[in-house]
Amino acid sequence: MTTDYYLRPGPFTDPGPHREALLALPGNIPALLDALHGLLIHEHLTWAYGVEHRPEHNETSNLRHAEDLLGRLLADGRPLTEPREADRRLGGTCRHFTLLTVAALRAHGVPARARCGFGAYFKPDVFEDHWVAEYWNADEGRWVLVDAQIDDRQRELFGTDVDTTDVPRDRFIVAGDAWRRCRAGEDDPNRYGLSVTDESGAWWIASNLIRDTAALSNLEMLPWDDWGAMPGPEDEIGPDLTELLDRLAALTANPETAAETRRLYDHDSLRVPEKVHNASRGHDEPTFLRA
Repeated sequence: MTTDYYLRPGPFTDPGPHREALLALPGNIPALLDALHGLLIHEHLTWAYGVEHRPEHNETSNLRHAEDLLGRLLADGRPLTEPREADRRLGGTCRHFTLLTVAALRAHGVPARARCGFGAYFKPDVFEDHWVAEYWNADEGRWVLVDAQIDDRQRELFGTDVDTTDVPRDRFIVAGDAWRRCRAGEDDPNRYGLSVTDESGAWWIASNLIRDTAALSNLEMLPWDDWGAMPGPEDEIGPDLTELLDRLAALTANPETAAETRRLYDHDSLRVPEKVHNASRGHDEPTFLRA
């Protein structure tokens, strides 16, 4: 079954020696999300919790592996079931909340994967760069989107009432659906991007579509990793790349066919190399080397 593939840890979701500690987290979705709220803090929202941003928040936001994240959390001797004070939570991004959600669900025997796209519940009329988890609900026979980042403080901050345990697909737009919508003239690509950096457009959607394709092959990259065919803001998206992105979008927009992108992953334009460009740090770095 396709779902079996998403039971196996990938290079970044493998908890390593911390599997038993990870299993202590609840397998129930609402309880798991609550637990993660007590372990992680978004590096760009520390102020919202009365926490001064520190260099280590950015440092841990650049950790790729769940094993490293779990090791940092467990270093204080407390179990993962014990919420940390806001100033002791590990700095990360939506991708890190997602990564630990996927790792925990897989440890509990629930097929899960990361999805890269855009959230419609942060600012009016804007689709913000975002990651969520997607798990297989066997009782309902469907893939369900869950957002582990949004807690009560962020609901207040963003004025959102989104159901984070079952995010509607018109509130989180997977990158392939964003590409499909804009290609069909149904939406404006300049509404998709990251408002904090004032960047948006088709190039951003294309890059997230490539990141989503990697995540569907169990490679959940950092949100600012660049490689392969990802265009920059000034780059023209030519006909060959457009054709490839159209094929990816047709598959990834539908959760039932998204896993089929794995047969396209080895395309030179998509495959994650041994080194990628970390745009946040401004240099190339090894992809799979653990911290």
